[in-house]
Parts: sequence; structure tokens; C-alpha cells
Amino acid sequence: MIDLSKSLRFSGRRVLVTGGSSGIGAAVALAMGAAGAQVAVHCSRNRAGADEVVAQIRQHGARATVLEGDLLDRRTPDALVKACVAEFGGLDLLINNAGDMFGRRPLEQATDEDFDRVMGLNVHAAFAVCRAAAPVMRAAGRGCMINTTSIAARTGGGDGVGLYGAAKAFVSTMTRVLARELAPHGIRVNAVSPGVIQTDFHARHSTAEQLEGARKGIPMGRLGTADDCVGAFAFLADDTLAGYITGQVIEVNGGQLMP
Repeated sequence: MIDLSKSLRFSGRRVLVTGGSSGIGAAVALAMGAAGAQVAVHCSRNRAGADEVVAQIRQHGARATVLEGDLLDRRTPDALVKACVAEFGGLDLLINNAGDMFGRRPLEQATDEDFDRVMGLNVHAAFAVCRAAAPVMRAAGRGCMINTTSIAARTGGGDGVGLYGAAKAFVSTMTRVLARELAPHGIRVNAVSPGVIQTDFHARHSTAEQLEGARKGIPMGRLGTADDCVGAFAFLADDTLAGYITGQVIEVNGGQLMP
């Protein structure tokens, strides 16, 4: 776990992390909690993972709670934000991290059901959580949103990742749109774009051969870890270090892509 308490402090910040039960979301939630934030950890299926993240945050003396809900259900985004506000009294920082690609297949073989699932979770849910959080932050006159996009948004991704890459391209563009619209209200909106990160995501969707092929194309010579992504989120979340930064997408990929 990355210890932000030695460099950045988020004491009292009220944070919602979607997709926070494992991988990048869990790493960010843990780091924020260790740095003093109050963290709502969202999960869909992995309640045990979310419970463990919350337990570890509480060990640091910070408040934390689990919020459960399927983001493919269009009622869930509003419910998550309302539950976070009810628990903590507000929302200062949204880490909009939930996403999946539901398997690999060429676009010409993708079904309408595939399209609906990928776009529902990666596009509509990301949009709807931001939409629900915006009025809360606007009323406070400040706030920060950080969306998780992907290197696939720029490259199209590897074999069979077309729908997911296209969905994440929407997230990157949506980030810039929201940054422009919400800046007058004191709200910053940015994104982190991970490359190939060793998490459950790739354990489910990528073969060892695919991961090794990706590793060979990374100048730093290794795949990333969830902890490798934490610093970018923390930097963007910090109002002192990143107070004049909005509408940006930070690439975290070991040099695999240098736009």
C-alpha cells in the first residue's frame, strides 16, 4: 500500500470510490484512507473485497463504509452519491473508477448485448455518477472528480478490446467537457489513464502470452501495479499541487504510450 500520509494529507476529505473493492480502486481507497480521508468504497459483486478495504482504512483511524450496487442498474449512480452524502455530510472527491470489458471479441462479432453491457458500465455509469455528484459539489463551491480511462482510449487496445477502448475514449472526452462546464463552480475534473496493470481485470481478460507481449513493448520493462497508479490520483486530488489543473488525462503506462 502507498502511504500518502508522508507526503499528502486528505484529512476530512469525503471520498467516493466506485469499483473500490479490488485493483486500482482498492489501492486508491486504501491510500486515501491512510492519508485521513473518509472513504465510501463502492462494490458490485465483490462485497468481501470491499469489506476488507474498509477494515484496513478503519485501522488507520479513518471513517469508511461500503456502498453496494450494480452500476448497470441506472438507479444506482444517484443512490451511491446520495448514500455517500448521507454518511459523510457531503462529497469532496469522486474517484470514478468502475469499469469492465466483459471479455474480448472483435467488433464485427460483438452482439447488441455486448454493446449494452460495455457502454452501460463504462459510459453511462461514469456519466451518471458524475452527473449525480456535480450538484453536490456545485452547492459546496468546490470539488474534484477523477475518472479512470485507459490507454485503450488512444490506441484501440489489443485483440478484441474495441468496445472497451471506444467506451474509455468517451470517458476521456467527457472529462474534458465536464472540466470546462464545472470549472466556474470551483470543480476540477481530470482523468488517469492506466496502461497494462496487473490486476484482476487482466487476470480475467488477458492470457499470459498477451501480457508478455505487452511487457515487451513497455520501455520500463515491466507491467504496472495498482500502486503505480495511486500517485497520479493523489496528485490530481490535491488542491495545492493540482489546483490549477483541470481537463487533463494523465497516462500511467511505463512509457508504453507517449502522446
